[in-house]
Amino acid sequence: MARKKRSVVTAVAPQPEARSTARYQDSFQQNVGRKFEDVGKSLEGHKRNLLYGLAALAVLAVAIGIYFAWSSRSNAAAQASLAKAIETAEAPISTAPAPAGSTTRQFATAKERSQAAIPEFQAIVEQYGGSVADKARYFVAVNQLNLDRAVGITELEALAKESSEVGKMAKFALAQTRVDDGKLDEAAALYQELAAISNPIVPKDTLNFELAAIYEKQGKKQEAVDLLFNIVKTASETKDLEGKPITLGPSAQAAKDKLKELDPEKAKEIPEPAAETPDLNQVNVP
Repeated sequence: MARKKRSVVTAVAPQPEARSTARYQDSFQQNVGRKFEDVGKSLEGHKRNLLYGLAALAVLAVAIGIYFAWSSRSNAAAQASLAKAIETAEAPISTAPAPAGSTTRQFATAKERSQAAIPEFQAIVEQYGGSVADKARYFVAVNQLNLDRAVGITELEALAKESSEVGKMAKFALAQTRVDDGKLDEAAALYQELAAISNPIVPKDTLNFELAAIYEKQGKKQEAVDLLFNIVKTASETKDLEGKPITLGPSAQAAKDKLKELDPEKAKEIPEPAAETPDLNQVNVP
């Protein structure tokens, strides 16, 4: 029987940035700002050249304004293009006719969807630079897995060598392909690398849960149980700002269920959260 391939986790679509009166400044903008201030200071005590100095400041101010406007427009356009491409990559897959009046794209197969999404992401890579282009490259690689798996894996391997957020996401996606291909030792090594860094982007509970699943497949039941136990114990002991236990996240809950399956007695070592006692002082009496 052919092994079923998992859908590789992509990423959360970019969220609209909150409006703020503060304006972001990259290193170029900061340097230009310093030059502007330096010119202003140099005019002090040189009234003779004040007129020419003010003219120079005006030219510089126009240049800065043009740069700010271009940067703002290009960033907004890049984010909008990326969001649109992600919408295509995550469009529904269905052979049923779309509802009347619907403007949502849908595709008959995952392959057709990827064929439509990849050119959109490639256009972003060619048109924009920076982090948006890096994210687009990641999505190209992930979608290539549906068209030419070997090419997609090669692209993920290249991205996974980077230390950026995209590099970490690529490493996680690459680990998933290793599991699907039965290369469990390689997959485990990738998950362990991510779990060992302070900010792996992917939640550590998720990484450790995937690692525990590999241990189980390898017949390392005790290692899997220990890892699952630590996930659940840590999550169950986490408190909110009021000192109350928080609800387990999806990975921690899945780890709890799996721990009960693999070692019910070990699972009992983690106490169930106590039911909240209502505050009688706040109960409304009719």
